[in-house]
Amino acid sequence: MKGIEYRGLIRIEGPVVITRRSRNVGFNEVVAVYDREDGRRLGRVVDMSGDWTAVQLFGSNTGLSADDSRVEFLGKPMELRVGPGLLGRIFNGLGEPIDGYGDIFSSTCLDVNGLPINPYARTYPRDFIQTGISAIDGMNTLIRGQKLPIFSGNGLPHNRLAAQIVRQARIIDAGASAGTEDASEAKSSEPFVVVFCAMGVKYDVARFFLDDFERTGVLANVVVFLSLADAPSLERLVAPRCALTAAEYLAYQRNMHVLVVMTDMTNYCEALREVSSIRGEVPSRKGYPGYLYSELASLYERAGKIEGSTGSITQIPILTMPNDDISHPIPDLSGYITEGQIVLDRELSQRGVYPPVAGLPSLSRLMKDGIGPGMTREDHKDVSSQLFAAYSKVKQVRNLASIIGEEELSDSDKQYLKFGEKFEQIFLTQGEFENRSISRTLDLGWKTLTEIPRDELLRVKSEFIGKYFEAAQSMRTEAV
Repeated sequence: MKGIEYRGLIRIEGPVVITRRSRNVGFNEVVAVYDREDGRRLGRVVDMSGDWTAVQLFGSNTGLSADDSRVEFLGKPMELRVGPGLLGRIFNGLGEPIDGYGDIFSSTCLDVNGLPINPYARTYPRDFIQTGISAIDGMNTLIRGQKLPIFSGNGLPHNRLAAQIVRQARIIDAGASAGTEDASEAKSSEPFVVVFCAMGVKYDVARFFLDDFERTGVLANVVVFLSLADAPSLERLVAPRCALTAAEYLAYQRNMHVLVVMTDMTNYCEALREVSSIRGEVPSRKGYPGYLYSELASLYERAGKIEGSTGSITQIPILTMPNDDISHPIPDLSGYITEGQIVLDRELSQRGVYPPVAGLPSLSRLMKDGIGPGMTREDHKDVSSQLFAAYSKVKQVRNLASIIGEEELSDSDKQYLKFGEKFEQIFLTQGEFENRSISRTLDLGWKTLTEIPRDELLRVKSEFIGKYFEAAQSMRTEAV
């Protein structure tokens, strides 16, 4: 059905064109703008008043003339065509196929802005996702339906870490692991797919992910949305919405478990600031628009599980903190909305530790509900708590040693220094293709805890000390 068409523009301001107000026009409505040669380009409504409507183009304004252009309001929001053929496909930021295989063969189109979810229909996330990475599985556990961002910095290996999670992540649900001491022995038969969205990244970064997906054979279970650095700003704002729409289709209509990886959220926010500046809006903190929080929430809150569907959406957004500043508005607001964060540490990375996950700033707020007997292992909570406490003491001892010298430390403090070195080299450090089970991760945790005195294990139950700590000590003695 053809929409209402208007001839002529009031003015053109960069990617934003101003036209006369149309009746029955809504925000985010798709608009077609034709130049004098009938070249067609799409945009969407971003602002309106009683007399005019502002339309932001998805591309450039080259060739547009205020007098000879035509504007057609299509009367619908932007939609993404979805269907069973989504998996293994590559799209641009607007949801258009760019892999040469043509359009999705389906008549189903979904609004990229999503539909509001009744909070009462949400079910609480509880099932453990094993990523095979000790720093995450052991101390910052990822739960199915959770949103757990990675806070990184320029030059840190967040892309390698994200690719490793995509390769290795698998779901261990409570029902499948019931009755087993170690959840890694349980096999989940439910499908697990990945939706990967890249916003404003360079071509070599996009090529890295595509090559990794192809080399490791996971591309058949991945849906890729790429909005490269040379794409228009508005495309970066649409790309994550297209990706999450695809994820919602796979999760809630196809009953799949979906892991959504979005990189880089900083580029998304920069595009939002650029669009806000073009529209002449009053800037807020560090020049970002005042609605930055609600914009991020509109993306992050599309994760979760809902009643009536066995599928789920788990999010791992990646954002690079400007100047490694965790108090910057982007990581600051993301931390408020999401359920924890994985923080990468530059000092650890410079010392050759991979993945360089910072022990103390990182946390997972839903971890307590997805670990324990029948889910991971009975000692998981105690081991994690003791590792956090001991590593916190290591930081204090290292600061003291930098002042008075290591030789002036007490014997107990020197033991903690040895524990810190062993924790970073044995527990945190692992190969890029090393996939550790949760049992292996916890065993390595006990192995590092043997470096501190037994009477310092104040966060571990006595029965676990007798069962696991002494076993780790005896293996250490035999190795010596």
